[in-house]
Amino acid sequence: MPAKKTVKIYDLQGKPTGKATLPAVFSTPLRPDVIKRAVLAVQSTRLQPQGRDPMAGKRTSAESQGTGLGISRMPRVKGGGGRAAFAPGTVGGRQPHPPTSEKKIIKRIPKKEARLALLSAIAATASKDVVASRGHAIEDVPQIPLIVTGSIEELTKTKEVEEVLKILGILADTYRVKASRKIRAGKGKRRGRKMKQAVGPLIVVTENKGIFDAAGNIPGVDVATVNNLNAEMLAPGAHPGRLTLWTNGAIEQLDKLYGGGEDV
Repeated sequence: MPAKKTVKIYDLQGKPTGKATLPAVFSTPLRPDVIKRAVLAVQSTRLQPQGRDPMAGKRTSAESQGTGLGISRMPRVKGGGGRAAFAPGTVGGRQPHPPTSEKKIIKRIPKKEARLALLSAIAATASKDVVASRGHAIEDVPQIPLIVTGSIEELTKTKEVEEVLKILGILADTYRVKASRKIRAGKGKRRGRKMKQAVGPLIVVTENKGIFDAAGNIPGVDVATVNNLNAEMLAPGAHPGRLTLWTNGAIEQLDKLYGGGEDV
């Protein structure tokens, strides 16, 4: 078991106020393959099953006239014109292989594998190289992982949160998020997801005392309680190393939840 690392705790003015020992969970080996499986499993639960009416495209009198007429054996509507119908590739015809609502679209992974993915994603937030390789702007961040006092949980105004993030050197990453905003290519822009942007920093707290609403309006910033973390929050898009700000209480809670870590 590697020696535990000691890091500084910063206050809301950006000054060190003490030290904390990182729990053993931060020594978990990086497993991008397992993290990807866990993230896809989380994302699959948001998919809505879809299917087609079994009779779609089949409500027609079209029948094939057989051979010997010098035309294809395509089913054709009775009457003049000889318009084809019913078959795939015809106007209003059925789909050849339509989606079925019975299809299993939710991906499931074993509990131990999901736990390993979560612990590995947590450990990745403490690696400066991994966080930097993900594209986050961390030039002004005093340390990785960044730990602050629990008083940040009590902030209730967006302006206050922005000021703290600026002092701690994290606000630069939100500027990167703003610069990345663009209109999505394809039909997604018609389906409620017109804009596309990068993912910014994550703030992990022990409980919500106002920080959720205060940080909700800052582009790219997400807030989560330590009890509700999952692989997708810590590794959006299955890419580990999200820039994460931990409260001192959240670090202590991590030690209680996952004190043993994982040596897989």
